[in-house]
Amino acid sequence: MTTPQHAKYLVTGARGMLGSDLVEALFGRDVTLLGRSELDVTDRDAVFAAVEGHDVVVNAAAWTAVDAAETDEEAALAVNGTAVGLLGEATAASGAKLVTVSTDYVFAGDAVAPYAEDAPYAPLNAYGRTKAVGERAALAANPRGTYVVRTAWLYGRHGANFPRTMLGLAATRDTFSVVADQVGQPTWTLDLAHRIVALVDADAPAGVYHGTASGQASWFEFAQETLRLAGLDPERVLATDSSSFVRPAPRPAYSVLGHDAWRRAGLEPMRDWREALAEASATGVLADPAGGR
Repeated sequence: MTTPQHAKYLVTGARGMLGSDLVEALFGRDVTLLGRSELDVTDRDAVFAAVEGHDVVVNAAAWTAVDAAETDEEAALAVNGTAVGLLGEATAASGAKLVTVSTDYVFAGDAVAPYAEDAPYAPLNAYGRTKAVGERAALAANPRGTYVVRTAWLYGRHGANFPRTMLGLAATRDTFSVVADQVGQPTWTLDLAHRIVALVDADAPAGVYHGTASGQASWFEFAQETLRLAGLDPERVLATDSSSFVRPAPRPAYSVLGHDAWRRAGLEPMRDWREALAEASATGVLADPAGGR
């Protein structure tokens, strides 16, 4: 393969929160950016044509409306499942590598220790089922060239995110409640983008990697830390449980993912979530793009 710095990259879903940070992480390289309006990832002919001539394809396109997937699983499956399989076939045919982004929702969330990369699928909701289909399809179509990077609890500059929502609530309410019985790994999209680039640059073995920050937190702890970093009183966040916020799609209670695959590949996992959140806060990532918080 061409050296990473001289390789030709294709990023699908390039206008989303992660896709936008991938553009920054790949700065200075030969990158084709295709958003939803420029590439229909469910169109086989269009996908094969788009992949042709590229050495690495990073698929950040996804149906991410988790609750809506409960009533429109077929539409979610087309993007999260079928399309990922098409990208696997197209990259296998052209000899390119594929990085496709997946989710902690492929697991049930009933574990008591971090999920290993080879833990069995057990999705609780339609979104998780469709993402599991995509994983399997890509790995089957291009087993030697596919990286499945599962992530979770993403926040970043380019889109709505949990910390920004918490700061918005803090600006209008004295106190507010956040669930304390769901645990995961808050992950900055810019950290994930750089880790994806490092994975490809290292020519790491194909397979499944968990692209989440180190450490763990509940949504309640995530909210408290967000306020603390903004110079606000974290005690304004009150703990509650999931029964207070019932949504159409059930959420896993435990979404902590293990990072052994990175170490086996000679790479370090991402840094602790608190360190990343502190940098994101200090550099204005959590500020409202319109100007306020």
